[in-house]
Amino acid sequence: MLGEHRQGPMGASAHYSKLQKFNCIPAQLGVPAQTRCWLSKFYRALPACCSFWRLPGQRLPGSFQHTASHSASGLIKASSGYSSLLHARMADSRGHNRLATIARHILGVPSGQTETTCPHCKICQVCRQLQPRADTPPSQPFSELCSSRLPGKALRSAFMPQPQKESPSKIESKFSPEVRDALQQGKPVVALESTIISHGMPYPQNLQTALEVEAVVRQHGAVPATIAIIGGQPCIGCDKEQLEYIAQRGTAVRKVSRRDMPLVVGNSLDGATTVSGTMLLAARAGIKVFVTGGIGGVHRGGHVSMDVSADLTELGRTPVAVVCAGAKSVLDIPRTLEYLETQGVCVAVYGADEFPAFFSQHSGCKAPCRVDTPQQAARMICASYDLHLDTGMLIAVPIPAEYAAEGAVIQRAIEESLAEADQQGIAGAEITPFLLESIRSKTGGASLAANIQLIKNNAAIGSQVAVELAALR
Repeated sequence: MLGEHRQGPMGASAHYSKLQKFNCIPAQLGVPAQTRCWLSKFYRALPACCSFWRLPGQRLPGSFQHTASHSASGLIKASSGYSSLLHARMADSRGHNRLATIARHILGVPSGQTETTCPHCKICQVCRQLQPRADTPPSQPFSELCSSRLPGKALRSAFMPQPQKESPSKIESKFSPEVRDALQQGKPVVALESTIISHGMPYPQNLQTALEVEAVVRQHGAVPATIAIIGGQPCIGCDKEQLEYIAQRGTAVRKVSRRDMPLVVGNSLDGATTVSGTMLLAARAGIKVFVTGGIGGVHRGGHVSMDVSADLTELGRTPVAVVCAGAKSVLDIPRTLEYLETQGVCVAVYGADEFPAFFSQHSGCKAPCRVDTPQQAARMICASYDLHLDTGMLIAVPIPAEYAAEGAVIQRAIEESLAEADQQGIAGAEITPFLLESIRSKTGGASLAANIQLIKNNAAIGSQVAVELAALR
């Protein structure tokens, strides 16, 4: 009927010996004689229907197994699970109709019999698409009728259990109209975090900076999407009123990483998303590029305290490209890079051979790899998606030289601030805001000005990468 008979490892005598076992077991289960006849013919026809069964390396329910090296005559194997499988598929009317329909589709309806339909059989749905429902036998066997349609998938679905569909999420994100339209039309969208507004700098500089960063993203052809949680609802794209609300509340808004999502969303609280939290919600929304100031990392002394930012583990499991000025200079940058390597995160430096240290262009750590254009960065992101790596990517952009603070001044302020934090017992999520504010005050505001400029620079580069990525995909 379809293709040639390919002799499998069983041999002819073994084939008909197994055929006898196949005929007797349905009789023991009380399957009607007519069905046994159809099943017997169906089993004989299997070697000629090899083109229906293309399941290399795929295991069927129970003891059914087929590989490319086996003929279809070896599809049904007698084993301890054979009887239970037949009982599950044939003991009731649904199983009887399913197997009978498979035989009928391959061999054609026997003379004198009429076409019947089974609401539980997916093969019948294929039949109804190919020929009208009528009480007359089909003019030709099903195998000849739809040989050009390759019904192998439909035949396999009759035997193989169907995967359970995941129930849709009950927690829906709220998209701004601008972001929703951009995502639907395939336009470039850049995610922005909200912790930098609530905890990164004081009001009103935080609000002004947030609006200016969004303006930079738009100037470079992308759509900004500041992400936050307001009243327990994730917001993908905040309007001016929402940004002002977060900016005015400041540190009263809870910082939210992956760990904090259940608490904030479940209790309808407000939350400012960190790098980790923003990556998570951006990935759920389909946003592939995220711009921020700097990522968290391994804290100094982290090899003893195990104080490692959740940003690093999120980069290892969430496919979003993060454009930033490197790890914050208050961190242990060499160990941070080692941890990212362990997580399988691709780290690239934009236009430099040395990994940046937030306020400074220099950290003393060599760049794992270098990209010089937005096109190169976009191709790397695209390749990561095509390879299904399911990990994030870090693109570190050094702060422009004209805005870089003096390295010696910053380093001295860092050491003094770290000592003060240790004396006051400040650790965990509170240490970074404390250190940044302490450094800002010790440098006479020079670090805050540098912070604002590096964020805008990151937004410009990240937007260009997003535009190139949208063009590639």
